[in-house]
Amino acid sequence: MLVALGLGMVATFMVLIITKRATPVVALILVPVAFGLFAGAGLGISDMITDGIKDLAPTAAMLFFAIIFFGIMIDVGLFDPVVRAVVRAVHDDPARLVVGTAVLAGVVSLDGDGSTTFIITTAALLPLYLKLGVSPVVLTVVAGLTNGTMNILPWGGPTARAASALNIDTNDVFVPMVPALVAALIVVLLFAYHLGVLERRRIGKLEIRDSILAPKEEVLVGAGGGTGLPPKGRRARGSGSTGTGSGAYDDAPTGDHDLSRPVAGAADDDRDASFSGVLDPNRETLRPKLFWVNAGLTVALLAILGADIVAIPVLFMIFAGIALAINFPHIKQQQEAITRHSSSIVSVVAMVLAAAVLTGVFNGTGMVDAIAHWLADGIPDWMGPHMAIVIGVLSIPLTFLMSNDAFYYGVLPVLSETATRYGIDPTEMARASITGQTVHMQSPLVPAILLLVALAGVSLADHHKKVLWRATVVSLVMLAVGVLVGAIPF
Repeated sequence: MLVALGLGMVATFMVLIITKRATPVVALILVPVAFGLFAGAGLGISDMITDGIKDLAPTAAMLFFAIIFFGIMIDVGLFDPVVRAVVRAVHDDPARLVVGTAVLAGVVSLDGDGSTTFIITTAALLPLYLKLGVSPVVLTVVAGLTNGTMNILPWGGPTARAASALNIDTNDVFVPMVPALVAALIVVLLFAYHLGVLERRRIGKLEIRDSILAPKEEVLVGAGGGTGLPPKGRRARGSGSTGTGSGAYDDAPTGDHDLSRPVAGAADDDRDASFSGVLDPNRETLRPKLFWVNAGLTVALLAILGADIVAIPVLFMIFAGIALAINFPHIKQQQEAITRHSSSIVSVVAMVLAAAVLTGVFNGTGMVDAIAHWLADGIPDWMGPHMAIVIGVLSIPLTFLMSNDAFYYGVLPVLSETATRYGIDPTEMARASITGQTVHMQSPLVPAILLLVALAGVSLADHHKKVLWRATVVSLVMLAVGVLVGAIPF
């Protein structure tokens, strides 16, 4: 009963999201409540949801202040040199831009935090996507694939969870999987190049207006914090390389359109106001005299983040306060700085807190435990010697449908105990279990991906249409290479 309700709950939620019959916030709240009541939770569902909120409240706080901090850094022009460097490297070629997105996301992902990766990548590259007419869906797909693949780093979370759940050493899990990680990243780069070529064919090779390559004192990222929304005069539509789903633009330039000339487009969206100054070198929020101060502040934040010596929400709260005080000393300026990013903050934090309803009901009703034991009991004896492959394949859908905590602390130990009967070491099970992380990162239960699509102005459904099959391929390649190099037994 609980197994059927759990799987039915997730399936109903995904159908509503993919078919765009409900917003993520509405689906994340109402679907779990309905299924939780069917499961007999009664008034106890309130405590379950409260527990879920307690678990995700630190994440919501982190995203709230991370958006403010990095939004301020965009406002004051910290990332403008990065944009300028990318422009020179891209040479107006969408294919180079998309491959560069994968490279930048991979480098920033070394800090182990998906939210930071997506904020920096979007801040640096989204203006170029908009100016070149490249679909922002391509940005979310490539950034999501890259960060999801890099998520198996020892300090990224899943590997540490798998190791702690089975009482083994993290390095014993990760080091043998390095060849598999490299192979998966190569596949991600190939996907990025292919998407870039498709975009090149769709829109042609464009000229970026000269003002983007302005002198150092000019600034490249727009006023309003660059929250990742389309600029005025462009209404989002289309998707990926074909430009037919969400993410391309009704007035996207084609051929050799000169981007220095305004494009006649559809009516403005309300949200466009926060991004109306994309690549504007004259915005009032610039702080060129504080460039190195802000750079040092950002480096310090990332260093402390990597050292893991301060709780991440507390870290971003403190640094957001410092950034506001340094760059906008007057109360009115500080209020305006926060307000500029309010739309992104509200949408992301609302989705995170709504996700707490699903995770709370999923765990509180016992659905996770029921599914774990159902899987263990349902595996036939002849598959026992291949349990590592089984957990690797199962990690692809299960980590998408449930949180990492639920999978690694609820499902993995049960299946690992079964595997030991067939002589499979827990370390080998842990290695196989992390191969599904590229798909996991695309889950609506992952706050970072909700942040990414919100910043890029892309719907979650359109992101999923382009990313899920590619993420599955990457995960399967990682699993296959892990088997080939002997890290995972066949």
